[in-house]
Amino acid sequence: MSDDAVLLKVPVIRQLYHWDCGLACSRMVLKYLHRVSDEEFQEACWELKLTESVWTIDLAYLMCQLGVPHRFCTQTLGVDKGFRNQSFYKKHFDTEEDRVNDLFQKAESKNVVVKKCSVNIQDIQEHLQQGNVAIVLVNAVLLVCELCSSPVKYCCFLPVGQKCFCRKPEYQGHFVVVCGFNRSTGCIFYNNPAYSDRVCCTSVGNFEDARRSYGTDEDILFIFKES
Repeated sequence: MSDDAVLLKVPVIRQLYHWDCGLACSRMVLKYLHRVSDEEFQEACWELKLTESVWTIDLAYLMCQLGVPHRFCTQTLGVDKGFRNQSFYKKHFDTEEDRVNDLFQKAESKNVVVKKCSVNIQDIQEHLQQGNVAIVLVNAVLLVCELCSSPVKYCCFLPVGQKCFCRKPEYQGHFVVVCGFNRSTGCIFYNNPAYSDRVCCTSVGNFEDARRSYGTDEDILFIFKES
């Protein structure tokens, strides 16, 4: 591992449903840290009532519940009301708004570390250089892997062989685990829970576009090996 290139051995775990990419990313991170068993993970998910709508703040609570040092950086402490009109958020917005805002309000008292701040690519690279990983919310519509031959259809996750007739949405929230970079080639490496057999790679520019897209709030959950 040099200052110029880092690739951490984070196991790739595929999501099971269309909604659990954040939980799959959390499992990847926890397996990398060797921190908890699958049973402990499931128990924590049940206790936190993580169902079909999982926000980044939920993942921060999950790390806290499992005793994993973390820092959640975001642009908005709570729910951005502007998301109400986005098709991606529409279905769950009204029921979720109060729940998510409540989690933000109680975060400090529950020892969940949340900061309102912007993070740059150098911050992420420095974090990776220490052997740490991060779960990043991206707009999957914009994120393009240079190694995958065709873009994955995030909207469906249909069984192999079935055709997808979705129209391309403007925003599709998706969590990935950032696990490396190469400064000389300008690459970022990440594990995409849509796949189970590969590490993906994109340019810093593409990664930044996907990470800073409207809808993500620039959410990033830094995970630390030790506190």
